[in-house]
Amino acid sequence: MLRYELKKIFVKPGGKIALLLLAVLLGVTCWFATDRGFINEQGNSETGIGAMRKLRSATKEWAGELTEERLAEVIAENARINALPGYWGDDGWATDMGYGWKQGIDDINDMLCHAFGKFREYDYRIVDSLTPEDAGQFYERRILQLKEWLSGADGDIFSDKEKEFLIHRFEELETPLYYDYMIGWDQLFEFAPTVIMITVLILGFLAAGIFSGEFQLKADAVFFSSRHGRDKGSAAKLGAGLVMVTVIYWVMILLYSVIVLGYLGADGAGCPIQITGRGWKSFNNITIFQEYLLIIFGGYLGVLFMLLLVMLVSAKAKSAVLAVTVPFLFLFAPNFLMMIPDEVINKICGLLPDQLLQMNMVVGFYNLYQIGGIVTGAAPILIAVYLPLTVILCPVIYQVYRRAEAG
Repeated sequence: MLRYELKKIFVKPGGKIALLLLAVLLGVTCWFATDRGFINEQGNSETGIGAMRKLRSATKEWAGELTEERLAEVIAENARINALPGYWGDDGWATDMGYGWKQGIDDINDMLCHAFGKFREYDYRIVDSLTPEDAGQFYERRILQLKEWLSGADGDIFSDKEKEFLIHRFEELETPLYYDYMIGWDQLFEFAPTVIMITVLILGFLAAGIFSGEFQLKADAVFFSSRHGRDKGSAAKLGAGLVMVTVIYWVMILLYSVIVLGYLGADGAGCPIQITGRGWKSFNNITIFQEYLLIIFGGYLGVLFMLLLVMLVSAKAKSAVLAVTVPFLFLFAPNFLMMIPDEVINKICGLLPDQLLQMNMVVGFYNLYQIGGIVTGAAPILIAVYLPLTVILCPVIYQVYRRAEAG
């Protein structure tokens, strides 16, 4: 019966179109994610795997622990390149050729700009004003920035205990940071939420018809009056939904990972997330690979939870049209709520299921929650809340559909 229910989903034109659309959108997203190039010595842009190997090679020259000595070398190298003829254009900006000369130290320069700028601002030219003697303040500046920010008006939203939590997390970070080429992961993380959201929206159309289909076809009376319609039939529908969501999600996310990392490289998985531009200010002291696991497993939990809700609405309301609105509601309603300048609403929005689909953003947000004297970020709460809810939804859907009345 499980195979029959799965066949019903994909034998229809809608099922085939959904799979085709998923493949096309995955291809488009992978194209955007791998849209990186290399600027050669002449200032011309090169693309393709060969270009990425050159970029990787240039970056690898600076791989290793970001000690004071290494940071001083980067600052000195940046100053040396700035003084070269042809670096600056007539408009006061770096030429394409000049930009190409800095590709190997670009990521470290970015960290230096974050460290020596203001906490909520970014000025890419700060690195040009540094001297090698400033390198010793690199890690100290990261903590000092946070303390200054928390002592200002922006820090008023945090309690004293939450401020202590953030400062403690910043001080806990093991230094010196280890740096390596990590463009593959950086690009992967940027477009991962797109892949996950595309998956949940398209699968929503397929999941919406699993339980309402019998009512739409006026076959519910036959289905529920059959010998195993209410027990094995209901279980088969639930099983088909779970198999469909699980298989398609993991095919999508693993294909996306293989394509992006295969093209751009998977180096840097063991580096701390603070070496990435989006992770510099994160209080989560985890590695890039650990963030990847959080993204893909959090995404799976979020997709499964939302699509089980779709199935529940479909089973209860007997309407695919109503059920298919569920993922749209969860994905787009929080955007309107976030426009309300209220701290309580912001904290609520930080725990809505759409956050599971964008865990790369969650690890960078400063959504803090105090439970029984313990302060924590949103990520562990999201998993602790939605994992049992997802498990509970399965028997609830089964019982709701099993007890449904035939029309």
